Amino acid sequence: MEAPLQGIRVIEFCNVAAGPYCGMLLADMGADVIKVEHPGGGDTLRAWPPISDGFSENFASLNRNKRSVTLDLKAPAQAAQARELIRTADVVIENNRPGVMSRLGLGYEQARALNPRIVYCSISAYGQSGPRAQEGGFDLTVQAMSGIMSVTGEPGGAPVKCGVPLADFSAGLYAAFSVVSALRGVATSGEGTHIDVPMLGATLAIAALQTSEYFGTGNDPVKLGSAHPRNAPYQAFKARDTYFGMAAGNDALWRAVCEVIGRPELAGDARFTSPTLRARHQVELRGLLEDIFAAADAVQWLERFRAAGVPCAPINTYSEVLADAQVEHMGWVQPLTLPNGVATRTFGSPIRFSGQTPAIRLRPPALGEHNEALLGDLVAAAAAPVTEDQA
Repeated sequence: MEAPLQGIRVIEFCNVAAGPYCGMLLADMGADVIKVEHPGGGDTLRAWPPISDGFSENFASLNRNKRSVTLDLKAPAQAAQARELIRTADVVIENNRPGVMSRLGLGYEQARALNPRIVYCSISAYGQSGPRAQEGGFDLTVQAMSGIMSVTGEPGGAPVKCGVPLADFSAGLYAAFSVVSALRGVATSGEGTHIDVPMLGATLAIAALQTSEYFGTGNDPVKLGSAHPRNAPYQAFKARDTYFGMAAGNDALWRAVCEVIGRPELAGDARFTSPTLRARHQVELRGLLEDIFAAADAVQWLERFRAAGVPCAPINTYSEVLADAQVEHMGWVQPLTLPNGVATRTFGSPIRFSGQTPAIRLRPPALGEHNEALLGDLVAAAAAPVTEDQA
């Protein structure tokens, strides 16, 4: 299968998560992603554990299928090399604070002067303009600002962030989607564009159910633990030995639950005859169900609910889900060799095209591994005399 973005060159000026994740998504789809890093250590993710024989597996998880060059962008000669890379590119991704790239001579307007077709994507905490534009941000602070922490955790509990860095990765996903959309526009118009991806905006955008609840009622959504504000039973339940997840998201599934637990009369209980009513009385419903679930282990309830077609799942650890038969069938866990020769594994692209998963073409790069191959060509091109044909 020919990769969808084969022939597209991306220059990535990014650190840690949101920008590198965007770059990796594009690289997985076939783009030639050149990661520009500072010579004094590179992407700070390179220092994050776990470290396998001197190389970060965290870094490896976000930087496969890329090449790395090192440039000190504050040094005029090396900034000039970065501009030459931009001249050869289709896309630039950067996740610095607004204004930083322009001060280095590498901002959108400077890039556009070099290459009018450039798609230039800036990822930042709050956006390229506005009263908070100059504020920095990390996943934690954006989760706090965005409202996510106000609805995460148990009722009455301390503020809790989502364990997965939603703000970083939602911004990376929006950025990658926007880049490929803009490339389509360039193909038809010939004109590039500047994409502004704020982490705050991306995180609010994926909270559509919560913002619409506020717009529709005037009330702030609240913490419900694993429960749902508009549906029940739809949460984690305690069985005899441990918890499991079960989601009866409509009336037919609720009736199936009643049959499985041997209480068919509950389907007609006035408190439970619609999703809205069940959600309103879900504290009572949970207590009633958990009294019944205490009679058997979670694995037994899961077998019974699956047999009845009710969506349910164990509360997995990552070691458990990564060993699941479905994950194995889809081939999502892939072998990966680090630059130091250490063999490890990584979670590859979850997407299939006509039954095929995008390949891991390149292992994650060592810092500056491709300096000679990529920067040497630029130096040679810059030194070459201009011929009459070129003039």
